[in-house]
Amino acid sequence: MKSNIRTAHRIPLALSTAMLLTCVWAASNAIADEEVRSERVKFQDLNVDTPEGVQALYGRIHAAARRVCSETDPVLKLAEASCARKAQANAIERLNLPQLTAYYKMKTGEHSGNLIASR
Repeated sequence: MKSNIRTAHRIPLALSTAMLLTCVWAASNAIADEEVRSERVKFQDLNVDTPEGVQALYGRIHAAARRVCSETDPVLKLAEASCARKAQANAIERLNLPQLTAYYKMKTGEHSGNLIASR
């Protein structure tokens, strides 16, 4: 008789676990199927050889990263700041402008060797 009671308690637990995993799977698929968001940052009007131009470009990249990573869903909002930091770092790395990289490292305190800028 004891084994029937244990089995009876396991079934609701198994069903609850299965439902939870299904919800997580559905949410992850919805996120994975979502198109990667991006924003083009134009800077041909800036002289990136001057500190003012570098600061303006950094500001544009920073603002674009925040817009691209903004979320309204409270669960996804937790990852918003991390997403913006990564997007900003990736954009700066891809541009490969030494002055911009140096300014980024100074602003963020980033001292790792991840960002490479050489010309």
